[in-house]
Amino acid sequence: MTTTKKIIIAIVAVVAIYWVVSSQQKTTSETDQVNQPASEEQVQMPEDVIESVPVEDVTEGDNEQSITDSVDQKASSGVDKVKSEVKEVVEQVSAAQRALASAVAGSHRSEENKARDIYRHPVETLLFFGFEPTMTVVEIAPGGGWYTEVLAPALKGRGKLYGAHYPDTDEENYYSLSRRRLVQKMASDEVFSEVELTNFTPRTSNRIAPEGSADMVLTFRNLHNWGEEGVAMMFADAHKALKSGGILGVVEHRMPESQSWAENQRSGYFPESLAIELAEQAGFVLAGKSEINANPKDTADHPKGVWTLPPVLRLGDADKAKYLAIGESDRMTLKFVKK
Repeated sequence: MTTTKKIIIAIVAVVAIYWVVSSQQKTTSETDQVNQPASEEQVQMPEDVIESVPVEDVTEGDNEQSITDSVDQKASSGVDKVKSEVKEVVEQVSAAQRALASAVAGSHRSEENKARDIYRHPVETLLFFGFEPTMTVVEIAPGGGWYTEVLAPALKGRGKLYGAHYPDTDEENYYSLSRRRLVQKMASDEVFSEVELTNFTPRTSNRIAPEGSADMVLTFRNLHNWGEEGVAMMFADAHKALKSGGILGVVEHRMPESQSWAENQRSGYFPESLAIELAEQAGFVLAGKSEINANPKDTADHPKGVWTLPPVLRLGDADKAKYLAIGESDRMTLKFVKK
């Protein structure tokens, strides 16, 4: 069960018990005011509360007050139990918040990378996905390691982080060079010392982590690179790596549904409806959407696609102020759960 669901269930339980206790206190107060024994019409306890009092606890001669005391005692015990459960859940949430807040403020992150937090909302995004610092997490295609800078220290010493990245084939191509840069980054600071790199090759089947070992698989702004078939295969890789009930978190540049995917596949944007469809085909259930990373200023119809916007600014100084004012792209944030 996710942290969010635990909190909701706990709050509902507290409200329910509070209602029971309040009802009993109100009944007692009304009885005291008339200063006479209560009739059956005056004492109206919920049937589920009455049923919770064992028959052997109510002996012959017991009056309404003894029954009320018994119910109050059980309700009080229930309140204490729920309070304890709520405290435990809040502590878990706080632990995640503390770990992530410490990670984003770390000295291992450059000021340039920190400046992008206002567009990428790493703490809010990871909390929405249900991140906890004791999880086993896989980040697919971490690229330059922007999110790895947040995940690695937040998980270090308590959880596990796999970085499933393009392999180094000893060739001088984009994939090998990207892997080498990531390896250098992992060696640059002790904060990355527990990160384990695995191989991920687009449009093939991959073992991104031991099968059924991961609590969470994440990918950020990558779907547009792999095409429809490649995204489907990546989702299959994620499904294999995750435990039952594990979470798949996706953040991606969002193509407006009014645009044609067939005509705009090289724009850097990906349709949200297609991402959901492919994930469901791979065996996932959509658990939630968030607009944390939405940007209504982004019309997704720029001359150089998504790369027209910051941080790339592919047009250089041409209309630079215009695109800086728009900011980074409009993004979908999707949370799936493995069936």
